[in-house]
Amino acid sequence: MTWQEVVTLSLGAILIENFVLTRFLGVCPFLGVSKKTDTALGMSLSVIFVMTAAAAASWAIRQYLLIPFDVEHLSTIAFILVIAAMVQFAEITLKKHAPELFTRLGIYLPLIAANCAVLGVALIIRDSGNGFIESVLFAFMSGVGFSLALLLFSSIRARLEFSEHPEAFEGFPIALITAGLLALAFTGFAGMRIF
Repeated sequence: MTWQEVVTLSLGAILIENFVLTRFLGVCPFLGVSKKTDTALGMSLSVIFVMTAAAAASWAIRQYLLIPFDVEHLSTIAFILVIAAMVQFAEITLKKHAPELFTRLGIYLPLIAANCAVLGVALIIRDSGNGFIESVLFAFMSGVGFSLALLLFSSIRARLEFSEHPEAFEGFPIALITAGLLALAFTGFAGMRIF
């Protein structure tokens, strides 16, 4: 894998094909955990870990179990089980080492298992036919893209708390409008040529 391929894959996963802002996957934690930046950072790190580990495990399971035994049609079920196991591992680790963050993430941490962005990464990797390194790099960079979107949105929402806007837009409506404008800004990367 050349450095140009690494840069292309990385920028593509982070900016051009951002899971939240261009594919609209993983919107539930994006909207739910973005009120405070420290909580958004904790969720970001958890999603990066789960996406990367689940992609690596899913790739290996597909290559060494599903394809040899000709049961590739069970890949979605296998990926969901792998993702659930990774989320449980992340939940146990946070509960032990960062109980305050674990409490603040609340219901959104177990919801990573149902986060369609994590499953989307595994399914895209399955359909791409890439090797192990490319698949893990794509998953990691997709997690970084998710984190970028979440942290940007979190910092914007923190500023919105102190801004003046019409009363009808208080709370969730202004958050949705802001998310839409952020998504619109990210669609500008779609025509970007890297090399």
